[in-house]
Amino acid sequence: MALPLPAPLRLLQADLPACPQALLDLQALMHDDDSALPAIAALIESDMALAAAVVRTVNSAMYGLLRRVETVGEALRYLGTREVIAISYASALRSAFPSSPRMNALWEAAGQTGLLMGRSARALGMDPLQAHTAGLFARSGLAVMLAHLGTPHAALVDRWSHDPVALDAAETRTWGIGHAAYGSVLCASWGLAAPVVSFVRERTRPPEQRAGLDPRLRRLLALGSAAEALLHAAAGGSATLTGLAGDDALPEPELRAAIAPHWHPLRELRARGLQIID
Repeated sequence: MALPLPAPLRLLQADLPACPQALLDLQALMHDDDSALPAIAALIESDMALAAAVVRTVNSAMYGLLRRVETVGEALRYLGTREVIAISYASALRSAFPSSPRMNALWEAAGQTGLLMGRSARALGMDPLQAHTAGLFARSGLAVMLAHLGTPHAALVDRWSHDPVALDAAETRTWGIGHAAYGSVLCASWGLAAPVVSFVRERTRPPEQRAGLDPRLRRLLALGSAAEALLHAAAGGSATLTGLAGDDALPEPELRAAIAPHWHPLRELRARGLQIID
């Protein structure tokens, strides 16, 4: 028998953090082909906390820049619009929830997943920003449930964190709803692209039940599963690119070839014990 949900969670759209205005304005600029980098930089810099978070993240070990970046404009010139916008999303998402060691670990994993997906996407014919954002928001529903349910939900996460399908099923048995539902509604409320919303919603669907999904979504799901599997295995001390869970829409050799150039440097940073994303 499912346990009753706390009142704030009974409606999917209740008590979800609102998308910061700066990100809403940024989305509008992203769709304006005439927008110049200075306009995007000025918009991010209009939110002091967001700008500081972007600059701090760009200077983290993951990006390996030879000189310290001081402004958002410099970050745009060094990394390009896609990665800076993704960093903006990551910073805003992190700040939308209360800080704790567990939340910080969740966002660290989400940030690494997003980076690996975004950088691997182009070789697979996918939109890099959508892939990066999908990885960032994949765990957003977990943050919603952790913030509201606390220790009982944390116990499930500790047991099933390596298996989002099993975790979502355990949440559904316990409370009648899983984190994928909350995450997809949060993504929709923040105005994210439809493929991102679908990815977050379907990420916990068992692979054998994905045959009827759009092949493009299945390719994105296969990339996400591979990225998460590699990062989880690496946390235990080792991870290889052999035996990745491909899909008939994205065969393993194609998936492995796309992800390998970006996985190896990330794995090296992790092995050195560096904090990859601040």
